[in-house]
Amino acid sequence: MEASSATDLEVSGSRGAVMVRRWDPEGDPGHVVLLAHGYGEHSGRYEHVASRLTADGAVVYAPDHYGHGRSDGERAVVDSIEDMAGDLAAVEALAREAHPSVPFVLIGHSLGGLISTRFVQTRESELAALVLSGPVVAGNPKILPLMEMDPIPEVPIDPASLSRDPAVGEAYAADPLIFHGPFARKTLEEIGAAIQRVAEGPGLGALPTLWIHGELDSLAPYGVTLEAMGHLRGEATEEKVYPGAMHEIFNETNSDEVLDDVSAFLARILRRGAG
Repeated sequence: MEASSATDLEVSGSRGAVMVRRWDPEGDPGHVVLLAHGYGEHSGRYEHVASRLTADGAVVYAPDHYGHGRSDGERAVVDSIEDMAGDLAAVEALAREAHPSVPFVLIGHSLGGLISTRFVQTRESELAALVLSGPVVAGNPKILPLMEMDPIPEVPIDPASLSRDPAVGEAYAADPLIFHGPFARKTLEEIGAAIQRVAEGPGLGALPTLWIHGELDSLAPYGVTLEAMGHLRGEATEEKVYPGAMHEIFNETNSDEVLDDVSAFLARILRRGAG
């Protein structure tokens, strides 16, 4: 199933213009999904995810974080997760103005999972559900220590670490909107500081949350993420680990299974909220 063509929107963000893709369902939406992408990439890579979500009746709002994709800002420099969460709040406000009476769901992948976690920890947004996909809420012992080196080695993300499907890595390497360079020191420092803020912040409490993760994720390793989720996990948190899967579980060889699980979770939570 193909998504309808995305509508391009723009909001004023912390570093200038934030570009937003919106995918619409057929008919009036039953709920809104805010979608936060990962480090170095852009929201256009989630068209197949939007296809499934819109088929389920959602309207999807997916911003390019500042410094990413078509948004303003220095390329792939993440110097404030809090500002990125604030930009996401600006997108939420735009969507709530257009859809004032439907439930809102937040889906965050990788760095977007860290942004989404801070979004939830630092504001009173009335979300119906949260989905965290391979969230960077714990330190990667092979990446964060790079900030201690001078100069920082040029260690970009390896496209082969994303999925068992080689076509995913090939498309990633050829995508001009993706940042293919090394990590900036500011980025590593801020991700490390934000992970600490997550650890010091509140848990997810009663917010219905689905945490999904690839067993062989090397970018957000499952083991250290599991420790961090021990603090975050609330009474309404569910989780599923996919054996053999790598980091981009929405782009994995079993992506249909992953999308089925997300769809079923949201349908159950939204049905409960409507009852």
